Amino acid sequence: MKVSARRGIIAAVAALSLTLSACGGGAQNAEDASLDTPLKVGALAVPAGKMLTYVAENLAEKEGIKVEFVEFNDYNTPNPALADGSIDANLFQHQDFLDTYNKEAGGNLESVGEIYLPAAAFHSKKHKSLDELPDGAVVSIPNDPTNEGRALELLQDAGVIKIEDGATKPDGITENKKNFKFQEVDNASLPRTLEDDDAAFVTSSYAIPAKLTKDTIIASEEEGSKYYNVLATRPELKDDERIEKLHKILTSQDMADFINEKWDGLILPNTK
Repeated sequence: MKVSARRGIIAAVAALSLTLSACGGGAQNAEDASLDTPLKVGALAVPAGKMLTYVAENLAEKEGIKVEFVEFNDYNTPNPALADGSIDANLFQHQDFLDTYNKEAGGNLESVGEIYLPAAAFHSKKHKSLDELPDGAVVSIPNDPTNEGRALELLQDAGVIKIEDGATKPDGITENKKNFKFQEVDNASLPRTLEDDDAAFVTSSYAIPAKLTKDTIIASEEEGSKYYNVLATRPELKDDERIEKLHKILTSQDMADFINEKWDGLILPNTK
């Protein structure tokens, strides 16, 4: 079922009271918090949740901070929860997604910096490469504008389609020589489409729980991508010492070593 980003945001706000009761209240501003006040950071369970749990258990104490991972199950609720103040930061989205949220919701959330690239990729259980996709192949792509545009850009970079500048929907495709049939699907459901469809674009947040591996990848993003996920917070917390220390930890070599060992190239760390 097609669901626009706008409708997703509205639905998330309508349901947010349930999420907030589970999350509890975060620190409202830097003046109210000390280094002893835990940072509540929202994320999906994988990969950022695993990263934040590792930080909380192994790295945060060295920097004199406390980190609490707050789990979310979709892409639509972490930003409203951050804007409301029930969490202090989140780690699940790239800059374009954050910009889209701010525009649609009238928000002012800010990025602290890039943390990791969930190297989104086209996977297939039927074909070994994009070149092997047959004429009329059914290709599933995300139904949110930012990740949908991301999928189309990857196909254009691979030379299999051409798109208009800034295209975020299949109607922005200007050349499709093999007549691929594009199916717009909710992110969480994309891995399941691989049982029937020829290929699907899946972000690592959903590829890893679905146990997809590099063996099913037929085209993937690489270093230099603009889709690194960012640590986001509210403007009044951007210069909070706890946020700065968390950013330092998340871009450290210790964090990079953890990411590389655990996900073997499916997640790319940022240590710049």
